[in-house]
Amino acid sequence: MKVFTLDLSNEDVTLTAYIPEYSSEMPHLEKRPAILVIPGGAYKMCSDREAEPVALAFMNKGYAAFILRYSVGKGKAAFPRPLNDAEEALELIHENADEWRIDASKIAAIGFSAGGHLCAALGAMGRIRPAACILGYPCILESMGRILADPIPGIDEYVDEKTSATFIFASCEDTCVPIENSIKYMAALNKYKIPFEVHIYEKGYHGFSTSDNVVYSRKEDFEYNKDTASWVELCMTWLGKRFDFR
Repeated sequence: MKVFTLDLSNEDVTLTAYIPEYSSEMPHLEKRPAILVIPGGAYKMCSDREAEPVALAFMNKGYAAFILRYSVGKGKAAFPRPLNDAEEALELIHENADEWRIDASKIAAIGFSAGGHLCAALGAMGRIRPAACILGYPCILESMGRILADPIPGIDEYVDEKTSATFIFASCEDTCVPIENSIKYMAALNKYKIPFEVHIYEKGYHGFSTSDNVVYSRKEDFEYNKDTASWVELCMTWLGKRFDFR
């Protein structure tokens, strides 16, 4: 496997690549689909819990993975700067698709919380858009700017006929990012007949990530949130159908 980190145009913005080596023993993986991972962190930081553990989950299913650590912090996170970072990252993956043995028609993006906002922005506003978006307990509404580093645009207002097909998962118990965000985005997608699938769990803390013992340091947190781990397989099934990769 090749692992390397590239510096992008904006200061302190990086793209880390995890590219499995090709083997003739697995000819169906001569060109792989890819996933761009966008961690959360309130646009104040990029959470490690929603970075490499997520990338490795997708790699385990045969995807090449890329982690974007985008512009964060007061002022630096002002839109559209983070969106420009995500656009640059996606363009870079497309430009190097042949060298990295990636199927350029099968590049998805996944984002969590504030990273979900950025992922949704890429899918609805980007000058280049992923083939599919996966949103984990995403910030969507403009009103969420009150808890983030800088004000944000409401992405539900930018959905159009070109918006990426989307998979959403969230929890009813989330008091940090209420499921109203997911519901409003689902309604916007439905209005424009954009394909989507949504899973809203009854229980689960905000920021449950892959919901396994890799991301939880306390057993009680893992036990309480373990049912939300099903989003991983549900998402892989949904994305596998879209990419004809199962």
